[in-house]
Amino acid sequence: MTIPNTVAVPAPRGRSPRTWLLAAGAALLVAVAGIWQLAPAEAQQGGFSVEGTQLIDANGNPFVMRGSSHPHVWYQGEFESIGELSDLGANTIRVVLGSGHRDWGTTTPSDMAAIVAECKAQQVICILEVHDTTGYGEESGAASLDQAVDFWEDMYDVLQGEEAYVLVNIGNEPWGNQNTSGWVDATVGAVERMRDIGFEHTLVVDAPNWGQDWEQLMLDNAEQVFAADEDANTLFSVHMYQVYGTPQTVSDYFDAFAAKNLPLMVGEYGDEHQGEPVAWETIQNEAQARGIGWIAWSYSGNSGGNEHLDQVVNFDPAQLTSWGERVFNSQNGIKNTAERASVFDDGGEPTDPTTAPSDDPTTGGPTDDPTTGDPTEGDCSASIEVVSDWGSGWQGNVTVTADQGAISGWTLTWTWPGSQTVQSHWNTELTQTGNSVSAGNVGWNGAVSSGQSREVFGFTATNGGASPEVTCEAA
Repeated sequence: MTIPNTVAVPAPRGRSPRTWLLAAGAALLVAVAGIWQLAPAEAQQGGFSVEGTQLIDANGNPFVMRGSSHPHVWYQGEFESIGELSDLGANTIRVVLGSGHRDWGTTTPSDMAAIVAECKAQQVICILEVHDTTGYGEESGAASLDQAVDFWEDMYDVLQGEEAYVLVNIGNEPWGNQNTSGWVDATVGAVERMRDIGFEHTLVVDAPNWGQDWEQLMLDNAEQVFAADEDANTLFSVHMYQVYGTPQTVSDYFDAFAAKNLPLMVGEYGDEHQGEPVAWETIQNEAQARGIGWIAWSYSGNSGGNEHLDQVVNFDPAQLTSWGERVFNSQNGIKNTAERASVFDDGGEPTDPTTAPSDDPTTGGPTDDPTTGDPTEGDCSASIEVVSDWGSGWQGNVTVTADQGAISGWTLTWTWPGSQTVQSHWNTELTQTGNSVSAGNVGWNGAVSSGQSREVFGFTATNGGASPEVTCEAA
């Protein structure tokens, strides 16, 4: 989305003491060798990754973004919007930043650290995006992707260690509608530079054509861009406005990305744009069926004919607009579909995936047989739940139950009733030969206490959801 034509920064409204205290406590900074860093207590291991079409959080669980954009750089007096969006149910907030190439200001390292700390305090995932690249090649003064990477390089020391809470959207709508073929090399170069700098975050890349990819340049070259990422951790973002005015255009684009088995999100969308309708219900419904994340534009502060895209009036969460009602309260809106990232389940620190979960707090490991001191070996069973099904593909989650005695590991086998094929999987070692599938634990997720059930892994597959009989062999 382009910027407001006029940016009037309103006087900040009062914030609750709770919000200020959380922000102040979470934003504790220490200076090390003159570089701003978050305090050591914020350190963590691991971060977001991608598996096939799925975004996976630092605990190895699929995460589906449901959120809104906050225009921070234009309205820095509205810092409390992060907490307000969290209270409205958002699990992700896309934060608009400035690299200093446009006239709306520059986001500083200390400002960046405060934003990340506030997102963590409010238990939302941050997507941080540089907006100065908007419409490069067509918009006067727009920054290049290479210039955007210069900005991120200056932020590296602030963001290092925040991979479990932050995704880096390299540049917003980084190409207009002119000479768009240049988007490919520019995006490949930006991804490679980000990795050379040392960023281990999931990188988000926006499409050309002001984000809408109506020429399908991002779609056609997604494999090349993804291959440029040595970490295989790039997420593609399309902005859906009037180009996606019919349900079929939305479904076709989603189908095309699914066929490539690459991860896609809707980085922006509205219910109308420039006087033309947008198939917003289809975006929400299809995204829910397919496990695709979305960020609706935007919380408040639009101008220049885009005021209808405000979700609340004058940054007041008590005054939802008609668009805000659709974003937050529709059948597949935020309140009915958003789930917090699992990194916030236990005080905001991700689980170390190299350490098996502890069932017995006195031993730090699976419950021991009191007569032997060794883990018992029991029988187990398993089942497949069809989480979502979009016709050409589907997602399944697998649960293992320790029926008689605790188990320390498991191997599952099943036979597909039709022509299903596993496309991607996480938290398991899985092989498929013909219609036969075998899957085993990966160490830390092998233990299941006696009489308990545990969701152990997930996968995506083709050709319609199925729940065949699963054989479980305990280790």
